[in-house]
Amino acid sequence: MHVEMAFGKAGLELELPAGFSYQVLEARSAQGLADEAAALAYALDHPIGRPPLAELARGKRTAAISVCDITRPAPNRRVLPPLLDRLAAAGISRENVVILIATGLHREATEAEMREIVGPELYGTVRVENHRAKNLAEHAALGSTAAGTPVYIDRRFLDADLHITLGFIEPHLMLGFSGGRKLIAPGLAAAETIKVIHSPKFMRDPRATEGSIADNPLHRELLEIARMARHDFMVDVALTRDRRIARVFAGDPELAHAQGAAYVGEAMLERLDGPADLVITSAAGYPLDLTYYQTVKGVTAASHFVKPGGRILTVSACSEGVGAPEFAGMMERFPQPQTFMDAILAAPVEVDQWQLEKLALVCARAELHYYVPGLPAQYHPVLWGRSYPTAEAAVAGALAGLPEGARVVVVPEGPYVLARVGPAREVTVRTSA
Repeated sequence: MHVEMAFGKAGLELELPAGFSYQVLEARSAQGLADEAAALAYALDHPIGRPPLAELARGKRTAAISVCDITRPAPNRRVLPPLLDRLAAAGISRENVVILIATGLHREATEAEMREIVGPELYGTVRVENHRAKNLAEHAALGSTAAGTPVYIDRRFLDADLHITLGFIEPHLMLGFSGGRKLIAPGLAAAETIKVIHSPKFMRDPRATEGSIADNPLHRELLEIARMARHDFMVDVALTRDRRIARVFAGDPELAHAQGAAYVGEAMLERLDGPADLVITSAAGYPLDLTYYQTVKGVTAASHFVKPGGRILTVSACSEGVGAPEFAGMMERFPQPQTFMDAILAAPVEVDQWQLEKLALVCARAELHYYVPGLPAQYHPVLWGRSYPTAEAAVAGALAGLPEGARVVVVPEGPYVLARVGPAREVTVRTSA
């Protein structure tokens, strides 16, 4: 059986041997919009639960727009121009707009990446700046949430008269779905805030997982933080498999995001009649598989439909290696997942520990295999699973010992597929805490 996996920019072809029961889960999505420009215009002029953007902006002098960093394929270059046009029509000129790249604790975007994020036509006509979570002085203290999370948000966002986020909605390994409130926290939050919302209190809650909104405690926490930051307006899109816009959700940050999450959950959810002996998955290709840190999302997504004690093979280019130094350091210090879980339970939260924590939860119920050619050699022994030098060897190793007819589910686009075992159920959302 031949299958092409999302892998880097070029993809990866796998040959799967006969003798097993294969099922390929393609990323479900709606059709792309016939006229993206018209749909964007309508969404900005007829938003959900808010006045038209131009009306909302009237009388204000400055605006801040939070956008995704390079690891997310958000269509900023298509969404920003009509948005900026409406701000200008309301009296907010481009020199009074700042576009903040919502890095959270990811590395800062390079100038070339900034150009890619906003589009070459727009770059240079408006301020585009990185968020720097580790510089507390660049953030303002807003108090604490009801759950006790200290809230520090980028001053450049708070100092503007109008606060806008721009992103897209997809399944997220701990927050249910991306978009909306995530562009404020962790996107524009200080490390002091990010560490708390990624602590074991949230990470080990089984409701903090892909496709879970209604009862997700982390979702509720971020909604509260976004309210404290005066989140005025959001523009999120749903994307097709080829990154075209399928639907636009603009307006009230809670109402519009709730509608978007419900739509994406319904459009993407696949139901399997039984779990897999082996899941062969990816990290969704470029830009999500730039690092091993991001690759974890493909593993956690697959964990929902693999048998207890089953196997997950993940292929990921990892062309930028591991990820942040903190993440790399923890990998080297903790060669066993349970040792890591015990060590962090009562210790101060370290940067990026949450990603390893989610991975450790998967390790408790599944056997991990990897083909990650861009990952430096010293990290292969501490992957909490087995790695292989070639894709062919990875397939052979992951299949070794499985009985004839074993069920193998192949997910070419990894975390862009939302799948569960069992009968269909309605995706529900909650718009307030």
